[in-house]
Amino acid sequence: MIAILRMALPIYFIIYFGIAFVLKSVVVAKRIGKNPLVFPKDDSAYGLIGCYFKLTLLAMFIYVISFALFPSWHDHFLPIAELNLEITKYIGLAVLLSSLAWTVIAQEDMKNSWRIGIDKDTKTELVTSGLFTISRNPIFFGMIMSLCGLFLATPNALTSLFLILGYVLIQVQIRLEEDFLTKEHGQKYLDFKQKVRRLI
Repeated sequence: MIAILRMALPIYFIIYFGIAFVLKSVVVAKRIGKNPLVFPKDDSAYGLIGCYFKLTLLAMFIYVISFALFPSWHDHFLPIAELNLEITKYIGLAVLLSSLAWTVIAQEDMKNSWRIGIDKDTKTELVTSGLFTISRNPIFFGMIMSLCGLFLATPNALTSLFLILGYVLIQVQIRLEEDFLTKEHGQKYLDFKQKVRRLI
């Protein structure tokens, strides 16, 4: 199973970020005529969240590449013996694959409203259909699923840190976006909040 994970994890994350972020960004940019990556590059709280997101994603990618090339390093990341089981690793892979499918579907539901960050310059449509009928933030939920999948596939102190840090950053970003969407869409968004849960 370790041999499978060594090959599968880097391939998965290349595909996940390639499809869910790079390809989607290119497609939406062509449709709307602007870059959908709208994280600010200043030292504001919002800009800091974006910076930490990027650093966390980079650290995760370095981790899976290191795991593939140097599997013995895993022992130095304080493996969690109680979870270091074959069945747990299979569950982790299943969660990762489910996360990819879920995230892609959610992005398709957003169509041209999809952004990485908060777009204060362009008024986007409030999406309430598809997966948004069961989650106000299905893409963020998909990202949390991928963090859980990585942790289950390689349960150790480092992947648990990725899970905790990623979850906290996502929760902060969600609340920033909720404040913005309330100002942008008013009662329509407040009604949406009343009907649909934040994550699931």
